[in-house]
Amino acid sequence: MKNIFFALIFVFSLSILFLPNLCLASSGVTAGGEEPVALNNPLGEDQADVSVNDVVANIIQVVLGIVGSLALVMFIFGGLTWMTAAGNTERVTKGKNVLIWATIGLIVIFTSYALVEFIIKGITGAE
Repeated sequence: MKNIFFALIFVFSLSILFLPNLCLASSGVTAGGEEPVALNNPLGEDQADVSVNDVVANIIQVVLGIVGSLALVMFIFGGLTWMTAAGNTERVTKGKNVLIWATIGLIVIFTSYALVEFIIKGITGAE
């Protein structure tokens, strides 16, 4: 429980440091607000040119970003558990298992991504 509390404090403090930079990033609008804010279409400028492959590729990129972030959190949690074990063999084993399973999870996810991409390219004939 104590480790989860410290992990949450760590994640919260990182979010306080980095989220304002993302939210308040310059959008090209001056302080006076002369230029209108333009929202870019994530599917492209001309929606007629957007294919199913582009939409699926965007979804896969978002999912991989989320999974990569979760894997990073699991690696940090496993490392902290192992480092703060203080000789307790149960906690050392728990930390090692978290690291091992996080690694196996990443391998499975990237292998499935490569397989899906290979199948989609084989079906559509895209290069």
